[in-house]
Amino acid sequence: MTVLIVILYVLVCIFLVLVVLLQQGKGADLAGAFGGGGTQTSFGPRSQTNIMHRLTTISFILFVVLSVTLAILSGKNRSSVMQDVAPKPTAVATPAVGPSEQQPEAAPAQPPAASTGTSEAPAEPTQPTGGGQ
Repeated sequence: MTVLIVILYVLVCIFLVLVVLLQQGKGADLAGAFGGGGTQTSFGPRSQTNIMHRLTTISFILFVVLSVTLAILSGKNRSSVMQDVAPKPTAVATPAVGPSEQQPEAAPAQPPAASTGTSEAPAEPTQPTGGGQ
């Protein structure tokens, strides 16, 4: 529905611009710029409303109504983008360990192989066989 209103709004805007540009100005001649044109003053005689004036009025009313409608529709759908994100678990603070309280590091499971310059793998240790049963 909002897309339809936006399309109608753009069409009304274009129509309003075209209608305003096609109208003949009142007192827009060279004499009006220097204070002449006494017959078309603010309180002078008014000409009858023509079709261009009516189209301008109607398109302006549609422009305002559609503007207010779009403002109301866009205000209803306010939500946070972080709404569906789960909160992070808080980190538990561990007490600081001094140098005298440090635990010794565990020895590696297998000692590193000595580099002899050959590409052979070290031999695996064999299990002693017990023959005393």
